[in-house]
Amino acid sequence: TAMSSTTRAVLLAAAAASGLAPQEQSRRCVLTWTLLQPVVQPVWAESRRFIEVEADGRVIRRLTGDGTGLEFGRKDLTAEVVVPAEWPTSFPWSAGDFRRLDDSNDALFYPEDSPKLVYHIDEGAVAALTNYYRSEIPPNADVLDICSSWVSHFPSDLPINAVGVGINRRELELNTQLDSFKALDLNAAPVLPFPDRSFDVVTCCVSIDYLVKPVDVLREVSRVLRPGGKVIISQSNRLFVTKAVKLWLSMSDLDHLELIAQYLYYAGFDPEATRAYDVTPARGSFLGVTSKDPLFIVQATRQQA
Repeated sequence: TAMSSTTRAVLLAAAAASGLAPQEQSRRCVLTWTLLQPVVQPVWAESRRFIEVEADGRVIRRLTGDGTGLEFGRKDLTAEVVVPAEWPTSFPWSAGDFRRLDDSNDALFYPEDSPKLVYHIDEGAVAALTNYYRSEIPPNADVLDICSSWVSHFPSDLPINAVGVGINRRELELNTQLDSFKALDLNAAPVLPFPDRSFDVVTCCVSIDYLVKPVDVLREVSRVLRPGGKVIISQSNRLFVTKAVKLWLSMSDLDHLELIAQYLYYAGFDPEATRAYDVTPARGSFLGVTSKDPLFIVQATRQQA
């Protein structure tokens, strides 16, 4: 929600008085504020849960994934969902399995003049993903975020070189965590326009269910990863039903994780170097933070060869 002009003026004045100034970053201006959240009146708690991003005369609020007070864990689900001995030796699905209720051009669903500046997971799941990235992405890594949008959920204090690939140019322009981007429809052409071995990490946030050629895309991911690099695929249980592939819609959460592990297997990733985790934080509400959505990770490492 955009803040009022009065509130904005007060915050700007406070920032100036503290010697702080908005940080100019090429296409955008980023203002970071400390928010006050009521806990039990009249006690207040400080957190740095949001960044106000100004673009085109409006202010949008991006979750940082920090300051939530949530506790994070990591339940290993690998033995349950990475089971290559039970999988066919070759790709078992037909083109019909990747049909969608809405098979029209995806550019019509994601029009450039109407960016979807929404969250597809709640703040608890965002915080869990940011926490996971903090533990798995090394400082100064070259990171590619595929199926990217206006948020990438990388830790704000982690120095990385982030490149985004997504379908909506305007959303990518508003993503303050990207150093550069390419607007591409991977369903129309599952090709990543980067040289071999360009990245240390590739991320895909709650979007693998929309890819109609996921194995082709993941082969490209393997190609652009450096040896020892990793792909981190996160998934919850929210989705645009009309755009998810048919195969996905009839499955449970665990089935989804096994399916992603299969995608990786048929794309050439070694199942011995594939892991699956439930990183969902404790459910409920803490300091006004909603945590109801599950969050799962399937991660694979590109072999040295």
